[in-house]
Amino acid sequence: MKKILLIEDNTEVRENIQEILELANYRVTSSKNGKEGVESAQQEKPDLIICDIMMPELDGYGVLHILSKNVDTAGIPFIFLTAKTEKADIRKGMNLGADDYLTKPFDDTDLLNAIEARLQKASMQQKLYDSTSEGLDEFIHDARKALNIKDLCKDKKIKLLKKKAELFSEGDTPLNVYFVKSGSIKVFKSHPDGKELITSIYYANDFFGFEPILEGALYGESAVALQDSEIVTIPKYDFMILLQSHPDVSHGFISLLCKKVAEKENQLLHLAYNSVRQRTAAALLKVHQMKDASEVIQISRDDLAKMVGTASESVIRVLSDFKNEKLIEIDGGKIKIMQPGKLEKVVRWGVAR
Repeated sequence: MKKILLIEDNTEVRENIQEILELANYRVTSSKNGKEGVESAQQEKPDLIICDIMMPELDGYGVLHILSKNVDTAGIPFIFLTAKTEKADIRKGMNLGADDYLTKPFDDTDLLNAIEARLQKASMQQKLYDSTSEGLDEFIHDARKALNIKDLCKDKKIKLLKKKAELFSEGDTPLNVYFVKSGSIKVFKSHPDGKELITSIYYANDFFGFEPILEGALYGESAVALQDSEIVTIPKYDFMILLQSHPDVSHGFISLLCKKVAEKENQLLHLAYNSVRQRTAAALLKVHQMKDASEVIQISRDDLAKMVGTASESVIRVLSDFKNEKLIEIDGGKIKIMQPGKLEKVVRWGVAR
């Protein structure tokens, strides 16, 4: 049962609201002024606070200001309840961090709908969604309810790509954000001399292609399927709604998106400072981590070289060294990692200690 703190100085209004909330199966604690309300919020840690503005001792703005400075109460959804209707008053409350603003008189339905919406959004912020196709569907379902947008992501589609098929190329206008349901996608930059540098490889449960939308730019890279793949496409319009909507919704979406950001930064640092031997070990480990440990790696020497940022011949020589050191086994075009721990040491120090 969700706990609600009601702060209201008018006894009749306070008792009426409390009765409505208890009939709706909420557990209600009430306070008759702002000072008592702050003390109760700090002790009870309610799931939501409903607070009048004009009160003795401490007004609603003061209550919100104090609670927003306390780490234990700052994240509690906060609904202002007031007879004030001036835009300046509403703006002041929202700037302080209020989640909603109900103007007296209001009916029971408006009150209960506002409470349900705020609790739903708060639960989305606390909820951890799996970075899987099912987790994405669950997030979109919850976002539709929280934002009250039934058609959100209704144009989300699954695109089937054959091996080597292009998804987008440098210079294209970004119209979608992509999510890998199955298979793998390589994203690369092309040099005027025809050489390619693979900047990322995306596997099942990875998002990609959203950076140009955020930057308002064209694609600066190309994307091609490394193998037969299923790609979920989320239209740009829906992506922006999820990102720019209520903070509780966008927080959940951002946590799904950002899985690859730190990884890409590390890759650029490795490219700048590490040797070919270190970068080859890192590339092998990266591909290896996306698969079951018992499976072999099936990636062309050319694509591996593009991940490393060097010529195929250099990668082939390093692979031969790794084979002689018994760090990997090579059977034709297949690679099996035998000692991932020692490869990690190669990444750090350049040698398998």
